[in-house]
Amino acid sequence: MPFNRPISGTRPHVLTLAATLLAVMPAARPGETADPLPVTEVASGLYAHIGAIAVMTRQNEGATANVGFIVGSNAVAVIDSGGSVREGHRLLAAVRAVTPKPIRYVINTHAHPDHIFGNAAFEGAVVVGHKNLTRALAARGQFYLDTFRRVLGDELMADVKIVPPTQVVEREARIDLGDRVLVLQAWQPSHTDNDLTVLDETTGTLFAGDLVFLRHLPVLDGSLKGWLAVIDELAAIPAGRVVPGHGPVADWPTALEDERTYLQRLAQHVRALIKRGETIGAASHSVAESERTRWELFDENNARNGTAAYSELEWE
Repeated sequence: MPFNRPISGTRPHVLTLAATLLAVMPAARPGETADPLPVTEVASGLYAHIGAIAVMTRQNEGATANVGFIVGSNAVAVIDSGGSVREGHRLLAAVRAVTPKPIRYVINTHAHPDHIFGNAAFEGAVVVGHKNLTRALAARGQFYLDTFRRVLGDELMADVKIVPPTQVVEREARIDLGDRVLVLQAWQPSHTDNDLTVLDETTGTLFAGDLVFLRHLPVLDGSLKGWLAVIDELAAIPAGRVVPGHGPVADWPTALEDERTYLQRLAQHVRALIKRGETIGAASHSVAESERTRWELFDENNARNGTAAYSELEWE
């Protein structure tokens, strides 16, 4: 399969596999001896691990994002791989505790390290991502590796490498795991410029990546205006529950309410500062303070959100 061959067109497409990918991956792999990552069967054949609501540290081994997998009659798709190869191996072991079926896909919801550093544990799987994911990883990958080697330590980062997608989604694509179709949708710049969601049509469960945060303060790394527009589109997805990028599994679309409120207030406050002629420094120190008690990691992320929002909105 050509590297980074896009899936394009106005109609959904089915990702097809070359004959070599139809073969079952070996039943025994080094990572499968790892202690399985604790997972919950959120819906029939769909499993999720809820990461710590925290920044990545040596103590939590970078395991802060929600990750999971979906089992079809023929194959398995992993949704995000975790914040280290160690976590990736543990997720692999969790899959093997459930099924011996081949893991044919690793779907990355976006480029942030807590979601993609475990990719190397799934050698042989097709890595799927947003059409912009390759560019994002090329631009930031070495920075992520250098930064988190200092944060997590050499031992935890020893096997981590940047694994770009081998299949990309332009707009929408479908993956058939065997009697189970996943709908992949690439979104406009919002949380990042490379966000991808995964809808399991069988159970009406949405893996939203970091387009949806619960309890953990949303982190802006793309476009505030774009994210607010995307939230309205997300709400129309025919799902009954969501596995967010961070936070607990929740009913859909009510899970969007707190996030929408925070982003709206962030935009309102920044626009007011700009109108008064305040500096970007004022935005980083004072915006959205009314939201402080509603979120965890507010101090770690709100100032950065204010700065990013100011940089975007001052040119309206």
